[in-house]
Amino acid sequence: MESESRTGSIAAVHGSVVDVVFDAELPEIRELLEVNDGDVRLEVMAHRDARTVRTIALTSTGSLSRGQRVVATGQPLTVPVGDEVLGRMLNIFGEPVDGGEPIEGVSREPIYGAGVSVKDQAEEEAIFETGIKAIDVLAPLERGGKAGLFGGAGVGKTVLITELIHNMSGRYQGVSLFCGIGERNREAEELHREMREAGVLDRTVMIFGQMDTPPGVRFRVGHAALRIAEYFRDETYRDVLLLVDNIFRFVQAGSEVSGLMGHLPSRVGYQPTLASELAEFEERIASTHRGSTTSIQAVYVPADDFTDPAVVHTFTHLSALVVLSRRRASEGLYPAVDPLESNSRMLAPHIVGERHARVARNVRQTLAEYEELKDIIAMLGIEELAPEDRETVRRARRLERFLTQPFFSTEQFTNLSGTFVSREEAIAGCEAILDGECSDWPEQAFFMVGTIEDARTKAEALEETSRAEAGGDIA
Repeated sequence: MESESRTGSIAAVHGSVVDVVFDAELPEIRELLEVNDGDVRLEVMAHRDARTVRTIALTSTGSLSRGQRVVATGQPLTVPVGDEVLGRMLNIFGEPVDGGEPIEGVSREPIYGAGVSVKDQAEEEAIFETGIKAIDVLAPLERGGKAGLFGGAGVGKTVLITELIHNMSGRYQGVSLFCGIGERNREAEELHREMREAGVLDRTVMIFGQMDTPPGVRFRVGHAALRIAEYFRDETYRDVLLLVDNIFRFVQAGSEVSGLMGHLPSRVGYQPTLASELAEFEERIASTHRGSTTSIQAVYVPADDFTDPAVVHTFTHLSALVVLSRRRASEGLYPAVDPLESNSRMLAPHIVGERHARVARNVRQTLAEYEELKDIIAMLGIEELAPEDRETVRRARRLERFLTQPFFSTEQFTNLSGTFVSREEAIAGCEAILDGECSDWPEQAFFMVGTIEDARTKAEALEETSRAEAGGDIA
């Protein structure tokens, strides 16, 4: 039974903000309070005076009234950790929302933690290979770094996330963790079903603070996901891939909480603590000497304004940008990674090597020149171009197609076997195209293949089919 010093009573309810009065010892900031045996849970956000704390609700406050008894739990919000959570879909309290059995008999850990200290961080800047050519060549990810994923509905973001999870478990024997912040219920169900059908769910943990939950949940679910990721990194020495959708909604939820707490807004209406709150979250994502947490975060840019404070502060933490293009998706070029907009700070010769940096630079230059020539081609035709420009177009079109590839997660839909292409193989393929070694191969040979050798095999098959058809016509 709780001592009287650890109980209080509700003094006021203002929507998601609840004031609680204690007669003696006040609970600590971020301590979890419970009402009605845990039916309603509150988190302490501020001490208003010597007897009163102001809390933010993590559940609906519709059943609360003044005078109700409140119990301080003596600890912050916790989540279950361990292999038992693999394959499960959880809410912020660590409770399954996938219709499965409750998770019992496992350790629970507080969701908050400090960032990795400088002495514990891995000193070497290493590449996190995804097996996806367009990313590994043009926007290589940093092991233990943060990458921003830009893409709207219908451009293949979910498929790309599913493939990353598949390749993570296959190459690194690691764990993938999907954190949905402000996700629609429909999106969460669809993603869970797609991951189960793709066979990657058993190596994945999914945790959601959905769109219909209070802002306090959406503000804290990212920290809950990080605590699970830190367990697999620090206790089991595994590499973890953390996918966050959407980091802007984390900032937005923080702004809502700040407004509810009565804080004066800062520029463009954001909370004055925007920078520190985002840094507290992002700095926990790092690579250590034992394992790593690599994060890919979907980023929404309000009104396409890249000077928005939320976007500016987010960019300061990202080491790579992966932009998905609706135009490429409409042309059937999947993954629809925009080769000109995507970039990474890892594309430096001292990190990826002189050869990789040179090839990536030449690929971008060739594709950029092709973009400039498209208007002329549309008006006058490719025959009116200079010979060197025609060669540029031929190479660019082959590069565009070579940067596509079949995914393991879509085999059942495309009837094409998925491929994992190493970074070295991807660079060698792009280099061969740039050097003109493949100029006499048909463009179709480069579409939806893995390595350049696969393209060679497909080119030979296409030529053989063409000869057979020509022979049939003559006969």
